[in-house]
Amino acid sequence: MTGTADDLSASRTLWELLDRRADLTPGAPALIQADEPDPGAGHAPAGSADRTVTFGELRARAERTAAGLYGLGVRPGSRVAWQLPTRIETVVLAFALARLGAVQTPLIPYYRDREAGHALRAAEAGFFAVPGVWRGFDHTLMAYRLALALPSPPLVLTAYDALPEGDPADLPPPPADGTAVRWIYWTSGTTSAPKGALHTDRGLIAAGSHLAAALRLTPDDVGSMAFPYAHVAGPDYTVMLLLRGFPALLVEHFSLPGSLGAYRRNGVTVAGGSTAFYTMFLAEQRRQPGRRIIPTLRLLAGGGAPRPPELHHEVARELGCPLVHGYGMTEAPMITMGDPEDTAEHLAGTEGRPPAGMEIRVTDAGGSPVPPGAEGAIRLRGEAVCRGYLDPAQSAEAFDADGFLLTGDLGRITADGHLVITGRAKDVIIRKGENISAQEVEQLLRSHPLIDDAAVIGLPDPVRGERVCAVVQQAPGARRLTLGEVASHLADAGLSVHKVPEQLELVGRLPRDDTLHKVLKNELRERFARSAQPPAR
Repeated sequence: MTGTADDLSASRTLWELLDRRADLTPGAPALIQADEPDPGAGHAPAGSADRTVTFGELRARAERTAAGLYGLGVRPGSRVAWQLPTRIETVVLAFALARLGAVQTPLIPYYRDREAGHALRAAEAGFFAVPGVWRGFDHTLMAYRLALALPSPPLVLTAYDALPEGDPADLPPPPADGTAVRWIYWTSGTTSAPKGALHTDRGLIAAGSHLAAALRLTPDDVGSMAFPYAHVAGPDYTVMLLLRGFPALLVEHFSLPGSLGAYRRNGVTVAGGSTAFYTMFLAEQRRQPGRRIIPTLRLLAGGGAPRPPELHHEVARELGCPLVHGYGMTEAPMITMGDPEDTAEHLAGTEGRPPAGMEIRVTDAGGSPVPPGAEGAIRLRGEAVCRGYLDPAQSAEAFDADGFLLTGDLGRITADGHLVITGRAKDVIIRKGENISAQEVEQLLRSHPLIDDAAVIGLPDPVRGERVCAVVQQAPGARRLTLGEVASHLADAGLSVHKVPEQLELVGRLPRDDTLHKVLKNELRERFARSAQPPAR
């Protein structure tokens, strides 16, 4: 068996990829769990010890857990939802399910009744794994509450810190078909209810392979995952580890300066995630001028949210490494990516180039391709693109007759093949790399007794990428609404914390056009973009 990344990228399934990596380098570290910093002290407790698992240990633990799950009734094709933080045990569970050939539907840990309940119903999950009480929220209580409201309640798995185990000899053969749908990832899209994007093992392997090649990663690197592992970037990043044979630091709750100790102890060379992470690292570096906050860092990388061009130059100048940004979405984890050897102009002003396996078509409103350099709607086709949505009607709307995914984003391709994103046709806010449906928040706002009408917009933000702003039209004579009242109302409605507006603007009347009377959101964005920025959360 050869050991190059190209050889491993031909693996049919994620389990086969782990199996082959574990055979090649069983004793090499794969995952490092960062000790959580003390929230009060802002640093890891004295005598802290990060946990490490090797590729061989990851395979062995996943097999034992797969056998334990098999004993609980999980079978090939079983639909299993899990809502777990970024921990080694989460990765073990994901690969145990991959070993069984189950269909996984990961849920971001801060989803609440509204989003989690929709996902459980739509996916018809037979099992639901939760972390118990996590960061002050009782996920077990929510899981049982949601299960009791479903016609076919899923089996709730709560023993997160002691995953079920069994004898791997009892397992059926591992899955061999990498083109079967085995992942359902949720994205807000343009509708009020989340959409379930259908992914295959081969599609995720293709995305991770493209990313590893673009970033020029080697076995000497040490990566980091400070984002939710339940995000589609979780397996995307894990594929890179398996292909190139390097470890990643897992950070359950990223904070600065609290998490810096783990980055330094483990010699992290590649950090990032999205615009919010870049700005946090940059702000921390500015508190310690003249001393590199992570001496081993050679690259900041990520995507998933708008990134101001000047940010690349600031990172290069102050952190001493390039900022390599890319374009991805839940439906296609890796579309384009910058190259560390690109020019500063390309790294600052573009989203990089697509890999050989990704087709990008830029079209006019009628779907016809536009000339090179012209702006148009971005459409995608390739192995890394999802196979559609759980709802067939949503799939029919999202793909054209040639099989291209309509992203809803606008952009242009430069003469040398780099992609420039110029805007979005769809009404989605991207805050810290997570999609937020403006329509969903608007519907809940309109249910408030003091609100006559509402529009939710994304405003440029140097930390979040975009911040959520609620523009509210109140009923005549109503007392002035406060941001705190809005937040409480949305929380009571079960909305996730990351979707709650950080900014509230009260207007006498929302501006609308003269034809379909649609709210003129561009006018609102121009009007309120320069408002005082609220504190980051």
